Amino acid sequence: MGPLAGIRIVDLTSMLSGPWATMILGDQGADVIKVEALDGGDHTRSAGNRRHGFSASFLNLNRNKRSITIDLKTKQGREILAKLCATADVFVQNFRPGVVERLGIDEAAIRRVAPSIVYVSISGFGEKGPYATKPTYDPIVQALSGLTTVQAGSDEARPRLVRTVLPDKLTAVTAAQAISAALVSRFRTGQGQHVRLSMLDAVLAFLWASDMGAQTYVGHAVSARAAASFIDLIYETSNGFMTAAVMTNKEWAALTRALERPQWLDDPRFKTPALRDQNINDRLQMTQDVLKTRTTEEWLRRLEQEGVPCAPVLTRDQVIAHPQVLASGILMESQHPVAGRLRQTRAAARFQGTPTALRRGAPQLGEHTDEILAQLGLSTDAIDALRREGIVGKGPADEAYPSNASVERISMPKPAIPT
Repeated sequence: MGPLAGIRIVDLTSMLSGPWATMILGDQGADVIKVEALDGGDHTRSAGNRRHGFSASFLNLNRNKRSITIDLKTKQGREILAKLCATADVFVQNFRPGVVERLGIDEAAIRRVAPSIVYVSISGFGEKGPYATKPTYDPIVQALSGLTTVQAGSDEARPRLVRTVLPDKLTAVTAAQAISAALVSRFRTGQGQHVRLSMLDAVLAFLWASDMGAQTYVGHAVSARAAASFIDLIYETSNGFMTAAVMTNKEWAALTRALERPQWLDDPRFKTPALRDQNINDRLQMTQDVLKTRTTEEWLRRLEQEGVPCAPVLTRDQVIAHPQVLASGILMESQHPVAGRLRQTRAAARFQGTPTALRRGAPQLGEHTDEILAQLGLSTDAIDALRREGIVGKGPADEAYPSNASVERISMPKPAIPT
């Protein structure tokens, strides 16, 4: 089920970027085997906002995976991992550079047992340079990449963090796409390859198209004021907040009609898209001054009538009840056998011929250890011996997860919010 059915991924990642990347592929049908340490596993298992021993973070990053616990610091543990990799198509790790070499699970070691495997290394800053071995979290990459300055609106303004872990999430999506591309190459050539991706690279590539125009032309300086706006596109109205954005001359004219400001069309500062960008702060401030005079609902109605792109600004609780979100079917509810009733998003991409599905919820630590080892040919006695020696951990019975996980589309009452 799903376009990646039949693909096996050995996942040694933890935290966010790696686990979300492999969950995307798991949602698309891949058999993702999450290899975790015996002493607690993935760090997100211990995060806050918990129910029945599961954190919301872990649940939202690790569905459609099986969990096995192995002590990779032991020779026998590495031998088990090697057997597992011999059955796999992809190996993914996000240790800091140098760690896999010390553990003996670097590309050369894995490729000895799986010559055509796609080996994936996700890092904070890459393998070279003064930051290569530094520890990193999302805010560190936001700062170093210039994203905090972009978010501030100008080099002269106080830098601001994007209030979601954008570098982690962007790296995850980039990694999932890169793994899929490497698999296509392997199917064509029969050869696996090493895919390397850093969070810093992912963010810089992401920013360049729209936010690094001032750095694009070599030898041509652009002032900080001209490079960006000091004002964002969230506007205050008389009873709340909304957004509206115009790019083309047609949309600009439509905005002037909706705001009843026809004189703006004759203003020499706003005659062309280039001039409107050059005078963006004046333009946005003028727009804000007008929008404060009426309600969000009235402005949305007027702007929509003129064809101006616009939307209300919603809280998170309002988002999950908005008619457009409900109509998209992106939200689903499922019954996790341990954590209970969950609301999550389905996989964003929809495949007509090979639809994605929720096959199982996020696993308990080591839940599938016995099942996976048995699939590798180990007997019950051999598994018990490994457990007694502390090579593998003991997990709950796999039967806790029915194969036909209950999933249904959310049905909610019409919200009393701007639409």
